[in-house]
Amino acid sequence: MARNSKRGVGPDKLNQLRHVRFLQNAGGLRKHMEKHRALLVPKFTAVQDGLSRRLTGTGAATWSAPQGGYFINVETLPGTARRAVGLADEAGVMLTVAGSTWPYGRDPQDSNIRIAPSFASLGDVRLAAEVIALSILLAAAEKCQGGASIAVQTAPIGRPETNIPIR
Repeated sequence: MARNSKRGVGPDKLNQLRHVRFLQNAGGLRKHMEKHRALLVPKFTAVQDGLSRRLTGTGAATWSAPQGGYFINVETLPGTARRAVGLADEAGVMLTVAGSTWPYGRDPQDSNIRIAPSFASLGDVRLAAEVIALSILLAAAEKCQGGASIAVQTAPIGRPETNIPIR
C-alpha cells in the first residue's frame, strides 16, 4: 500500500522498460503485430463469411470490412439492432450493447451493432457469426411483417468443424 502512495502522475516507467526489453526495436514491434494479425484475420474473415452467407442480398444489414482495428460495424434496418442483439443474447452470443458507438449509447435509428471477434476462439466466432446473422435476419423479418419484405437465403447451420446441428 505504501508503495502505491508514492506513485507519480507520469507513465509507468517499469512497464515501459518491460515493453522495450520485450519488443527491443521497431522491427520487434512489427514482428509482434504480425503475430496479432495471424490470430485476428481468421476471426474477422469468419465473421465476414457468416454475415455474407446469411445476409448478402437480403437488405437486412450492411457491414464494414475493416483493414485494421478490432471491430466490425454492422448497420441493420432501422429499429432492429436492439432486437437482433437481444435474439443473439437469447441464443447465447454476447454482443456489445446495440448503439454503443453512439454518444451515451443512444442510436437514434436503433440500427448499429459493433462486433468484436478478437477474444473468442475461431470455432466460437464462426458459430457466433451465424447466430448474429440469423438474429439480424429474424429481427428484420419481424420488423417487415407489416408490409415491406426482405429476401431470405437458406443455408445449413451447424458447427463448421463438426457439422453438428445447433439445438
